[in-house]
Amino acid sequence: MTETIALPDNAIEVRGLEKTYAGTKKAAPKTALRGVDLVIPRGSMFGLLGPNGAGKSTLINILSGIVNKSAGTVTIWGRDIDKQPRDAAAALGVVPQEIVADVFFTPREALEVQAGFYGVPKNERRSDELLAALGLSDKANAYVRALSGGMKRRLMVAKALVHNPPILILDEPTAGVDVELRRQLWEYVRKINAEGVTILLTTHYLEEAQELCDTIAIVNRGQVVACEPTPQLLRRLDTRNVVVTPEGELDGLPTVKGFEVVGRPNGAFAISYKKGQSSVEQVLAAVRAAGVTIADISTEDPDLEDVFLALTYGDASQVDPTKD
Repeated sequence: MTETIALPDNAIEVRGLEKTYAGTKKAAPKTALRGVDLVIPRGSMFGLLGPNGAGKSTLINILSGIVNKSAGTVTIWGRDIDKQPRDAAAALGVVPQEIVADVFFTPREALEVQAGFYGVPKNERRSDELLAALGLSDKANAYVRALSGGMKRRLMVAKALVHNPPILILDEPTAGVDVELRRQLWEYVRKINAEGVTILLTTHYLEEAQELCDTIAIVNRGQVVACEPTPQLLRRLDTRNVVVTPEGELDGLPTVKGFEVVGRPNGAFAISYKKGQSSVEQVLAAVRAAGVTIADISTEDPDLEDVFLALTYGDASQVDPTKD
């Protein structure tokens, strides 16, 4: 009888994670992570965002086994990285931010060598399947040094998947990739996520994270400042915009009592208001009181960029943590 192995509920669990880099004669010790708690459910498409220097790379490098943590625990696919480091590492496929190319190999040879590193038997290797899935079949026997930057990045994704890991970490995978290649890459990532692979994504393209990720964590100054389902995170910013198109051309932006007015193209203007303090009706009444005849209006809810900026750079008081 074949024994059924229970799958973990969470792909990655991080508890109280800390990392302090030792100082030198010229520099004081630097704390990169400060008590990070993070749970990434199995099968999720999880976004990890934060400004430069926030601690994202340190966190990923600890997960990958490149950097040693100072304190805390990390469990990957049910394996503690201190007690079962090899098993934990085998559960991960990592696509680093920097392009690492085996320039003297062909793409097929690069995948075969990578599979050998992981001990994948020859009859179980999927080199041609991965090359086809990532649009590299016609380059299978070309030297890697002849590939474009976008092709090299897709080859790195294929290398990360040679051992069928249940978790794939993508660190800025579309940096420097053109729009079409980015679309192809995300189609494939969505496909393997639907097949059960857990995806951990870092990206500076916030619209990508908003579209792709079901849950997003935002890291700032070594701490997790938000970790919520994406729709819930977007509702945390207590602001909304009313975009007004006036009837006829105005001499300039109107003065609307109690509200800030920002110009938009084609003579329109936008007014921001806090949903807990005002309403669309009050905004429109103030616009009419300023002598503006309204031809058309539209409203805009905050996007991920607005929330990200408020949590990391802007006024954190704009973000209402009670919103669900």
